[in-house]
Amino acid sequence: MKFVELLTNRDFLMGLLAAVSVAAIVFTFGAQFTDRSAMRNRIKRVALERERMRAEEMARLRAMSESKGSIRGNTESKSYMKAVVEKFSLQKAFADENTMESLQRAGYRGRGPLTTYLFMRFVTPFVLFGLSLLYLVLIQLEGQPFFMVFAYAMGIGIVGSYLPVILLKNRIGKRQQSIRRAWSDCLDLLLLCVESGMSIEHAFKRVAKEIGEQSIALAEELTLTTAELSFLEDRTRAYENLGRRTGLDGVRSVMTALIQSDKYGTSVGQALRVMAEEGRENRMIEAEKKAGALPPKLTVPLILFFLPVLFIVIMAPAAIKILGPGGTLAGG
Repeated sequence: MKFVELLTNRDFLMGLLAAVSVAAIVFTFGAQFTDRSAMRNRIKRVALERERMRAEEMARLRAMSESKGSIRGNTESKSYMKAVVEKFSLQKAFADENTMESLQRAGYRGRGPLTTYLFMRFVTPFVLFGLSLLYLVLIQLEGQPFFMVFAYAMGIGIVGSYLPVILLKNRIGKRQQSIRRAWSDCLDLLLLCVESGMSIEHAFKRVAKEIGEQSIALAEELTLTTAELSFLEDRTRAYENLGRRTGLDGVRSVMTALIQSDKYGTSVGQALRVMAEEGRENRMIEAEKKAGALPPKLTVPLILFFLPVLFIVIMAPAAIKILGPGGTLAGG
């Protein structure tokens, strides 16, 4: 009875409600501080994860550069190359604003390849001129006048001055072709990674490891993008750098979609899905173009090689029968 009276007591109920209110207020403010502490811990973990990814990518880039250096030779230019380039101011003569970008598209990064490229553009005409002059004088045009031989050698040297440019364009074309072939599969892998819950940094990192078997150039570019996403403050710069380094319209369009998605907060997975479908359609269109261009390309080989053999096979038995020992012409 006393407990019932206590529950029905007005002062007790007012005190109980006041205690509950105070507890609710304290819990509310305490929960905010707890959430902030948890958020700080989460942000700290994310920052540590980004630093770990940055360290891993930088170590991987160093290993890749060392392996490439062992295959292609040291990418750093020699001291005599630097001396020649600085002495004759070759950068002003042969380099423009697109030279460094072209070297990056070819896979050569840093000041060393630029110095080597400028040195080769300066030295190649003289080397070809000397070799061609020696060959024409001693072997090929021994009895010709010297001024004609000199003019021929001069022409070869002038043409040879564009040899480094041609080789660089050839290197860029092969690299872009490798990236273009693997880009559609790369988009599909990125879409799978993002829709499975990975962040865009982890998606690029994972796809870079998987796509290396199909295209080493694309794996290298994705690795650089992963490193830039890890330490650059603005992701837009990393996306723009990837599109600029590859020089492909398909890559630029995907990077533009990712930039817009990051800027306006839209779904990255949806953007990648649309671009992946467009990439598959473009690849199918390219395959149809190649299939449609195949019959005209086969016309000349068919006329030159297949039809004569076919006529010989068809007409040879009849000719042998007519012109043979028991034939009409032979008997007559």
